[in-house]
Amino acid sequence: MKNHLSRYLLLPTALVGSLSLFALKTENKVLADPDNAGLKLPAGFGALKVAETGARTRHITVTPQGTMYVKLNRPNKEGKGILVLRETTGGKAEVVNGFGSYGGTGIYSVPGFLYASSDEEVFRYKLNAKGEVTNPTQPEKIITGLINRRQHESKSIAQDKAGNIYVNIGAYSNACQVKDRQKGSPGKPNCPVLDSAGGIWQFRADKLNQTYGDGVRYATGLRNVVGLDWNTQANQLFVMQHGRDQLHDNFPELYDTKQSAELPAECMYALNKGDNAGWPYIYYDNVQRKKMMAPEYGGDGKKVATGNYIDPAAAYPAHTAPNALLFYTGTMFPEKYRNGAFIAFHGSWNRAPEPQKGYYIAFQPFKDGKPSGEWEVFADNFAGSPEKATAGRPDHKPCGLAQGPDGSLYVTDDKQGTIYRIVYAKGSKNTN
Repeated sequence: MKNHLSRYLLLPTALVGSLSLFALKTENKVLADPDNAGLKLPAGFGALKVAETGARTRHITVTPQGTMYVKLNRPNKEGKGILVLRETTGGKAEVVNGFGSYGGTGIYSVPGFLYASSDEEVFRYKLNAKGEVTNPTQPEKIITGLINRRQHESKSIAQDKAGNIYVNIGAYSNACQVKDRQKGSPGKPNCPVLDSAGGIWQFRADKLNQTYGDGVRYATGLRNVVGLDWNTQANQLFVMQHGRDQLHDNFPELYDTKQSAELPAECMYALNKGDNAGWPYIYYDNVQRKKMMAPEYGGDGKKVATGNYIDPAAAYPAHTAPNALLFYTGTMFPEKYRNGAFIAFHGSWNRAPEPQKGYYIAFQPFKDGKPSGEWEVFADNFAGSPEKATAGRPDHKPCGLAQGPDGSLYVTDDKQGTIYRIVYAKGSKNTN
């Protein structure tokens, strides 16, 4: 032992420093869990559970310095609605702080600022050069007075490169019926919900205390959007709509239970200012691949919609609840994933008696800023088993997505509060 020790004592100081740095780098190497955190992934990928928060974690953002900010659906027992996590060893992390006394979904960061939303307001926090919030108890109030009718109330947010912030204001209705979700009830003429909800509103990211009058109704006819992201290649906002429910329940003479489970599609839309996606008057049938007139407005499952409504950019299985959208710009993952879209599907509750679906992360290839090719399931088994997924009793429900500074993919869980991290290491033993 003495001889071994003397070798290190005789090393030049600079080399000892290098060894220390090497040891530090080795210690901070991201290590996939032996079972990939229970997930099924493509070959070459691994996953780990970063942290267990015990809260309903919604959206997440990771700063260039690696600090994680996670929005909670409701404040935790300490009264904090935003968790701060920092990496420890092996890619794991620990909760080091919390702030914000409000629940909600949206959180997003840009150099110098962190934005977070309640179900009625959007706040801005200042970030220092270390990616730390400097005013946790005194955020700037950017937007106030947004509608919250306890249905589709989450205010998800995204930003473009021109200083605009986009906010989902979900429709407080399933299909704008005179009697919401009631059998045979017709749709309200000139759906009044669309005056202040059912679309995406655009505001300035640097102006305080904005209300509806300061914003622009950027796009309408969107029932509810929880996942959205700005596509830098297309210089365009993309959103994931939650399609309407209960075709059979409300119109059993027109739709059987299987049709109700398979319709309508959950749709991705590429938005331009002034676009109308058609809710509540139409829905997208992913079997016929057509826009159809809604039964509340004279449709019968066969009438193709008329009107100036945009087509979806892509369509996915019904009722699977896309809760996050992320365009991947990192270099860790193979080339096929570059500039493509990851989508977190929260999972269905209303496909019975058909099997429930979802509870996975999907990947949608893109080319030149547009969907190109078929989507695929990228990360599966958040539910814990196929049986739990089919029964609609998952162990975990993916909700938020973020890209780490190294190109890792972070995923939140809206049921138990697990934070996952997916990495790529070709030839790793810890892959399925």
